[in-house]
Amino acid sequence: MPGKVVSTYSGGLDSTLITILLKEKYGYDEVIPVLVDVGQGEEEIRIAYERAEKLGLKIHFIDAKHEFATEYIFRCIKANGSYGGYPVGTSMTRVLIASKAAEIAKKEGAEAVAHGCTGKGNDQFRMEVAVKYVDPNLKVIAPVRELNLSRFEEEEMLRKHGIEPKKPKGKLGGDVNMWSHSIGSGQVEDLYTQYPEDYIWAVHPEKAPETPQKIQITYERGVPVEVDGVRDPVEIILYLNRIGGQHGVGRIDIIEDGILGLKSRELYEAPAATILLNTHANLEQLTLTKEQLKVKREIDKIWAEIVYHGMWFHPLRRDLDAFIDSTQKYVSGRLDVKLYKGNVEVVGRESKYSLFSPELRSIKKAGFDQRDATGAVKLYALPYQLYGKREQEK
Repeated sequence: MPGKVVSTYSGGLDSTLITILLKEKYGYDEVIPVLVDVGQGEEEIRIAYERAEKLGLKIHFIDAKHEFATEYIFRCIKANGSYGGYPVGTSMTRVLIASKAAEIAKKEGAEAVAHGCTGKGNDQFRMEVAVKYVDPNLKVIAPVRELNLSRFEEEEMLRKHGIEPKKPKGKLGGDVNMWSHSIGSGQVEDLYTQYPEDYIWAVHPEKAPETPQKIQITYERGVPVEVDGVRDPVEIILYLNRIGGQHGVGRIDIIEDGILGLKSRELYEAPAATILLNTHANLEQLTLTKEQLKVKREIDKIWAEIVYHGMWFHPLRRDLDAFIDSTQKYVSGRLDVKLYKGNVEVVGRESKYSLFSPELRSIKKAGFDQRDATGAVKLYALPYQLYGKREQEK
């Protein structure tokens, strides 16, 4: 007879329902819901507690905002982590949440970890990989997938237990963490409809203020350490979400290739991520060599792809991080940034490690004796003499 099971819990439709199903359909005596705070906001957490109380559940709460910021988001910034325009926010939180649930399961002597992911999306891969990495002996249960439940069926089941499904703030609802807001993932079924009421941070650029706002960001070794006097890692991100959102920054509408190889239209908003990924890459352009940038842009792309595909614990991710961390030694400096109607414009930059040398490159200054370039140019052109000769001998 099953005993204890740990359930990843957010208070949303899926995660609330599975706490019921784990007892009624799977026969577990004790369900331990684990609620992980990754910056979804006080309102979401309040609702989660209210629903748990109705069901007689005792929540195991973990405030993981600081860990999420420093161990996940900061790595994403250093890697310029963007999967086709999506800053891999939910991709990282699923790993973090599942890892915490698995750790609690080990501590509590539970035999399994359950999640509310559907069989059509990406999160099932991310969460189950994380559970198996933390404890290979844990069983994973996915009631929504295993019982082939539709959204309508889930809502009806909740109502039978006296819980009215939460109405989304807009038409779709979504998943919120402090790095990104995924709007109605999997629910957008055409390529035309707009959902203005579903954005909670970023106003439409047309409605943004007519006056631009300037902010100042300081980086040390590739991560932001101060933004307009704000120094706490979590508060930096929340501040930029607020300020960037006010100016229409960070609205994302893309066609995304999911883990199952199926295309979907995905809507996101990520003001802080948009600002930080933009400015970090700009600072790298100032402080890294041409060759470093060429290789790192390829590494960055691979990093984002493996994180999106649920491979956070893959040895390759750690290998890539080692290279990325090495490149960040000189990525320090300060940037002046202008936010205006959805745009992020770097209007000033400085770094003691800058490789910008106008005294050498400027045509207005002597720099070096131009005649010294003569031999280099002749040698550079030499192979082209051979290419041309060969072509002319055809």
